[in-house]
Amino acid sequence: MNFPPKILIVDDQPDNIHVLIGVLKDTYTLIAAGDGPRALDLLKKKPLPDLILLDIMMPGMDGYEVCRVLKADPATNKIPVIFITAMTEVEDEAKGFAAGGVDYITKPVSAAIVLARVRTHLALANQQFVCERTVGEQVATISKGQRDAIYMLGNAGEYNDDDTGVHIWRMASYCKAVARALKWSVEAQENLLLAAPMHDTGKIGIPDAVLKKPGKLTEEEWAIMRKHTTIGHKILSVSDTPLFAMAADIALCHHERWEGGGYPRGLVGEDIPASARIVALADVFDALTMARPYKEAWETDRAFEYLSDSQGHFDPSFRDKFISIKDSILEIKKHWDKKTKDKKIEKTD
Repeated sequence: MNFPPKILIVDDQPDNIHVLIGVLKDTYTLIAAGDGPRALDLLKKKPLPDLILLDIMMPGMDGYEVCRVLKADPATNKIPVIFITAMTEVEDEAKGFAAGGVDYITKPVSAAIVLARVRTHLALANQQFVCERTVGEQVATISKGQRDAIYMLGNAGEYNDDDTGVHIWRMASYCKAVARALKWSVEAQENLLLAAPMHDTGKIGIPDAVLKKPGKLTEEEWAIMRKHTTIGHKILSVSDTPLFAMAADIALCHHERWEGGGYPRGLVGEDIPASARIVALADVFDALTMARPYKEAWETDRAFEYLSDSQGHFDPSFRDKFISIKDSILEIKKHWDKKTKDKKIEKTD
């Protein structure tokens, strides 16, 4: 027996809840909460709702905070959240999307718009579930062989870096977050997550005298160093699977620049593969916020400011998307920073 989708309505104004119930009651199963903490309590019970309509301006715990809590919990992070609000400023929308919302409906609500948006996002969520299940099955079949190969190729690119294992996967996690924000398919997001760590595979072909040189490289040495892009492309192009085709594009093009002047081909704009444009952003941000033997780690605000001020290097739309999901990026960094700390503790023990 097919039960109607279940929707949770969260609003501190009873009149607003009654309006939404009137619009949705004939089609959906409805539950309601008058504040954020009550909503989170309801979400501890099964079955979980299929979608949440969430007010922003609530006393105590506002809708942004509720949404961030939901997205941080694996049990609830896939439930689509539509904000219901009277706030219409662009910056408020950006903040809502950064918190994990999928859409906005402004007050006073239109019954037709509410029904259409709810129907659309329930359909998208169902489609994503089916797609993720399919991709998950595919990933499971390659997890032992292909993932091991990816990890080895990623480590080969920066063999002498003690933090490589954390760096390449942290950077890859940033890439996937950007791809998700850009509404890439689940399969494309997964491919990017696995392809990004192989961006510097070609460094395996660079002589140690150049790769490990502590001082500034000469022009001749820079010419040798730049070859890591073409070497990596040659290595990764042996496979014609979508994953390794993407990895080969990234290896070749992650040092290209949006307005030209990059290497090895001096590509411009959308001639640079989208995957490489995302990796360029994530790799630079991660490099800036990492401590290295020759520099201190930058504060994240300084790194975001650098990206914002950079002209000509990055795809401006991708850069703006990266900045708009700052909260997600910082959560990823926090996760991997903890792994780095735990790793150092293990070595000490």
